[in-house]
Amino acid sequence: MKSQSARANADPGRSAPAASASRPRILVVDDELSMREMLRIVLRRDGYDVVLAESGKEAVKELQTEPFDLLLSDIRMPDLSGVDVLRAAKEINQDLVAFMMTAFASTDTAVEAMRLGAVDYFVKPFNMDELRLKVRQHVETRRLKHENLLLKCALNTRYEFSNILGRSEAMQHVFATIEQVAPTNSTVLISGESGTGKELVARAIHFNSLRRDCPFVALNCGAVPETLLESELFGYIRGAFTGAHVNKKGLVEAAEGGTIFLDEIGEMASSMQVKLLRVLQDHRFRRLGGTDEVQADVRVIAATNQDLPKMVGEGRFREDLFYRLNVLSIKLPPLRDRAEDIPLLADQFLEQFTSQMGKRVKTISAEAHALLQQHPWRGNVRELQNAIERAVALEQTEAVLPESLPEDVRLGRPTVEALGDVTRPDLGEGFDLEARGEAFYRHYIALALERAGGVQVKAADLLGMSFRSFRYYVKKYNLK
Repeated sequence: MKSQSARANADPGRSAPAASASRPRILVVDDELSMREMLRIVLRRDGYDVVLAESGKEAVKELQTEPFDLLLSDIRMPDLSGVDVLRAAKEINQDLVAFMMTAFASTDTAVEAMRLGAVDYFVKPFNMDELRLKVRQHVETRRLKHENLLLKCALNTRYEFSNILGRSEAMQHVFATIEQVAPTNSTVLISGESGTGKELVARAIHFNSLRRDCPFVALNCGAVPETLLESELFGYIRGAFTGAHVNKKGLVEAAEGGTIFLDEIGEMASSMQVKLLRVLQDHRFRRLGGTDEVQADVRVIAATNQDLPKMVGEGRFREDLFYRLNVLSIKLPPLRDRAEDIPLLADQFLEQFTSQMGKRVKTISAEAHALLQQHPWRGNVRELQNAIERAVALEQTEAVLPESLPEDVRLGRPTVEALGDVTRPDLGEGFDLEARGEAFYRHYIALALERAGGVQVKAADLLGMSFRSFRYYVKKYNLK
């Protein structure tokens, strides 16, 4: 009950975790009531979110439960000393700024506190203006370091609308949807084939949201073993398992105030689906091996290349989690359905890789562009990106020639993924006859057009098709 009372006195009406993203949070620890109250009044007046703890044990519990930017702790206390609190704080968060206070100056305790990472040491009675100045300086330094890190990330990978390219009607619809959902706080589910750019869209949503100044953390659920996924997401406390020597933050906690992107959400085990559902419903979670609940102020964006409604019907994905994730949805079109975007994307990748490799390749030849246009791109934008990277690396002239493109693209044939074995197709789960058939038609109609020099009547004769049928498929697949 004392913990609840101290918390209530710290900041009446304080409950919204979103406030922690904008106001620095300070934990004041002192067994003397008058000192706690004075620091609360002074620091709150300076614009900080202040939480009070009257003992070392209570302070450690607060540190384990919620994130803080700064610790201001007395050294001599009845249960745990301020040095013990500092040691626990640094195990939880190495970046925490810490100040020590004491009425009994001691060289040994000062040295120990500094060794553990305290940035300053105040002997009571101290000058309150001096403390306020140093707190402000260190909070500002911490903020600038964080902003600098975010800026470097943004400069290295610019994830704004202008960097998701597409003139097609399908992509214009995607852009409009991003504009609508970004300012909200709602969960988003992004679906689409592998390589269509789902993480790019997730980053665009984050960097155009009110959470843009807080972290964006990404996790591929299919790349982490099931046994490690819980500790990766939620962290663990010391002693939770063999080798857990210190407390460790999970990615949900690392994304505090920002966005966590869960790619390949369909690969998540049912046991973890239950725990993620609790984060979405209650905004709280428990670290592995812990009993205390931790607040989670994060926006969740999930992505999948699977048919989640089908998985729900088959009992392989929780229905309640699906509806929690699918509050807002964005479906990304495959590259073959927006062929008019291929030249635009290819030119962007050309510029990117020539700059990275220091090559003097200036353009893509008309012949190479024609081959890029007719390829089915079952690997979508990622496959196109890899093809252009390879071409730039191999090209010795100032223009990408067909000889520098991958063999499947150069010879005008679909990849194995596009057509599979036509004579003996894999009829197991996941075979899509309609998609395979479309890829087959698209490939040979484009090939006939090339060999006929673009003359549709001649191309139709080469395929033994009526001109009317041929013209229908040319229009359907947007072939030129």
